[in-house]
Amino acid sequence: MEISKEIEAGQAIYSKPVLSIYDLWVLGISNQYIWKCPTSTLLKHFNQHVTPNHLDVGVGTGYFLDHCQFPPGKIRIGLLDLNQNSLHQTAKRIKRYEPTLYKYNALAKLDIDTAPYDSISLNYLFHCLPGSLLEKLTVLDNLSHLLSKNGTVFGATILSQGVKKSSIATRLMAIYNKKGVFNNDQDSYQDLKNYLSDKYVSHEITVKGCVAMFSASVNASVDV
Repeated sequence: MEISKEIEAGQAIYSKPVLSIYDLWVLGISNQYIWKCPTSTLLKHFNQHVTPNHLDVGVGTGYFLDHCQFPPGKIRIGLLDLNQNSLHQTAKRIKRYEPTLYKYNALAKLDIDTAPYDSISLNYLFHCLPGSLLEKLTVLDNLSHLLSKNGTVFGATILSQGVKKSSIATRLMAIYNKKGVFNNDQDSYQDLKNYLSDKYVSHEITVKGCVAMFSASVNASVDV
């Protein structure tokens, strides 16, 4: 699997020391005071769409899988990420669910032969990937064969265009983009909406601060 320098640099940031402070800095401070979308809001969105048969893509530290409320049913969890540190930490954190691990680059074709999942989440993944938002959203195409017929894909991403940003959010986003932590300086609400409208029968986007929370389904009978 050939990995571009941009993708390699983006995932390499999530070292063990960075992951050790991620929940405090990103989920505890940045979401609340900089991006203006509290982690509690993201968790509520997660709870609305997660199913017992779930695949998490771009797993971070596993916070949401650890704190979410799964609906009744036998729990089957898949974890997909390019970063081994994130996979290891998340798998350890939710070992009670005995998750299946997939070490893949989600921007490439995913040669995974497994039973589909009823929900797939992508929290805070897109703004870290290289390319335009429309290019990055092709990850959803790569995941399509892993989503069940009545399944829902959902997640959240930090946008740069078409959202209200405070001066500190603008400055921090610029720094992150310069360092390659983020690649979202052109990511817009309209591009996200256009893509979901084109690819899915039904979708919903809610913007809170700089964050767009989305959900989509190929089946119109599914509430999103």
